[in-house]
This record gives sequence, structure tokens and C-alpha cells, in this order.
Amino acid sequence: MNAISVVNPVTGLELHSLTPFSATQVALEFADAKLQQPSWEALGAKQRSKIASRLADLLAKNADRVMDQLQLETGKSRSHAFEEITGGLGAIAYYAKVTPKLMRRTRVRAGVPVMLSAYTEPQSVGVVGVITPWNYPLALTMMDVIPALLAGNAVVQKADNQTAKTVMLARDLAIEAGVPVGIWRVVYGEPTEVGNAVTDNADYVAFTGSTPTGKIVAERAARRLVGYSLELGGKNPMIVMPGADLEKAAEIAIGSAFGNSGQLCVSIERVYVPNHAKQQFEEILKRRVETLTLGNSHKFEFDLGALSSTAQVNRVAGFIDRAKSEGGRIVTGGRVLSEVGANFYAPTVVTDLPLGAEILHKEVFGPLIALVGYESLDEAVKLANDTEFGLNASIVGDP
Repeated sequence: MNAISVVNPVTGLELHSLTPFSATQVALEFADAKLQQPSWEALGAKQRSKIASRLADLLAKNADRVMDQLQLETGKSRSHAFEEITGGLGAIAYYAKVTPKLMRRTRVRAGVPVMLSAYTEPQSVGVVGVITPWNYPLALTMMDVIPALLAGNAVVQKADNQTAKTVMLARDLAIEAGVPVGIWRVVYGEPTEVGNAVTDNADYVAFTGSTPTGKIVAERAARRLVGYSLELGGKNPMIVMPGADLEKAAEIAIGSAFGNSGQLCVSIERVYVPNHAKQQFEEILKRRVETLTLGNSHKFEFDLGALSSTAQVNRVAGFIDRAKSEGGRIVTGGRVLSEVGANFYAPTVVTDLPLGAEILHKEVFGPLIALVGYESLDEAVKLANDTEFGLNASIVGDP
């Protein structure tokens, strides 16, 4: 098997190479994990939660080291790397607190009261397959892997090749905290081969990624009648209400659209504003967006980092170019910033789009705000709902 080359998004130079797993190797990881899982489950929810709390302490103590690795593999700014640390810590703290209660035996109403007693007692499913993407490798790992582990399961996680080292660093900290070696395993390699192998061997699948891949996961899991959870794409709208504070609305829109350079499934990509306020709001957005700084360092000095790859830059640029060809007008941005680094794209606001424009309906996954005017709230809601996605939506101002 050919080695996988992992490239630094900021410099365009190779960081390291990985030896990919085969489908057969993934199946062996599941088989070994299944043998070890019962002893982990027998430890009990309280003890597992204590281990998770120790992991949180270790993650906090190693925050700079983890952020350094995150930035190397993702190209994100230091502030966005810090947001991942806090998101991961929040997930660990929450599940460490609630799991003992969720897993305990609970008496419930029986079909024939007095004569019969009934209880529920949650059980682990065995070995959970977790498939995580490249955009939030630490936070999304903690949100899926930690609850699976605390419920008494073993985990085989398919990390995206680009961010596998970040995931393995988190796994190593978990082992240091007390998770037995072999209970949380990390695999990577050719996406279809390794991803399908994870889905085909897991007792439950947790997937975060694109909608087309999510459909494949759902189909393969359904064939085996195993449970699954999917967190997929979004084309998320924000409605600015009539009378809203436009400066505040612009601040919220920018924060919601350009977090992690827009590479976020819940990122706002469409903003609907009353027609009477559209020009003023456009001017505010332009002024605010053009103050954003782009770069990558281990200091908290830049607002946005790089996109994850040249392919991602080309994807965003293609959407913007096609939006212009459909009649869209670039308010600000709309260009590659090669003078900053290998994969930087200017935060962009585009407007005057026809209602059928591609950029209003398909997920861009980049630093974009598509600005659209509306006459009535009924029209705004109709426009906001005009998408196949339903992941996230926002309203700014008093209803």
C-alpha cells in the first residue's frame, strides 16, 4: 500500500506520511477490541467517568501542545484551535457528569402494578465505530468517542488522514488518563475502504461528514440492522428581523459564518435582511469583514486561518466564480490570498443573486456570506427553508 502524504495547509509542504490500514486490518482491530470490551464495561460507569475527568485535566494541561498539532494539520488560527480545546473539554465534562446517572438501573411503571416490577438498565452495544472529519478533529472526537467509551463500549475510530495525528494525540492522553490500551483504537487510510470496513464491523456507527457519504453509511448499517447516528451537511440561514440592531446582527453573522474559515457544518452561509435595510447592512458587513486578519501562528493574532487544502480552496473559488457568472456581485473578498500562504481565501460577501443560484442551495464549506433581501417575514422564512438541508438556522432581533 502506498504511504499517505499529509500536507501542511499553510505552507503546502509535507508534514509527515502515514501507512494506511487495509479493510482486513480494520476488521482485526474490531475483533481485538471486542475481546477487551467486557472488562472495560465491568469497570462501571462511575469509574469510567473518573477516568474521563482525568482526561479533561490532561487535555487542559497539554492545551498548547494539542493546539500546535491542530494548527499544523488544519491550518486554523490559534483562536479557532483554542475553541476546539474548550469544545472538547466541555464535551468531556458533560458526559463525565451525566453518564453515571444515565447508565444506572431505574425502576419504571410495570404493565400490572403491584404484581409486577419493571426496570430499565442501559447496556453497552459492544464496539462503536466512530468516523470523524478533518475540520474539528479534536472537538468532534470528544463529542462522539467519549460518550461511547463512558457507556462501556470499545471504540474503533476512523480519523481523517489529514488530522490523524491530532486524534492519536487525544487517544494517547486518554490512555495516560486510564483508558486501557486497545479500548480506543484509531485507524486511517483510503476513505472508502477504511470507512466501509468500520461501518461493516461496528455494533453501532457514529458518523460526522458529508451528506453523500452519510447516505452510504446509513445504507451499509441498515443492511446489518445496526444503529447509527449521522451529522451531515448544512446550508444554514440567518434571518435578520426588521428593526434589529444591524451592527450587532453583522457581528453575529460574521462570527457564525467565518468560524474555522467557514469550514463548519453549522456555519451560517445565507443571511436574509429586510430590503429597506439591505444597503446599510451590506456596508456594515463590508466594513467589518475587511478588518478581519488572516494568517497562522502560535499567537492569538489572526482572526482566520487557512482552508484545509488546495482542493478546498478550489471548491470555494469555484462556487464564487459560478455565483458571479449567475449575476452575483462581490461586496468584499472573492479571491485567493496567495500572498498570505498556500491555502488562504478572503472572507467573502456576495449579493444580488438570483433565487435559483447554486450558492444559495449547495453547501460551500468556506468563508462566505450570501446576502439576500426580503420584503416580508413570510418571504424570509420561505427563502430560508428553500434548501434540502435542515441542520441549523438563526434569527437575529426581536420576533
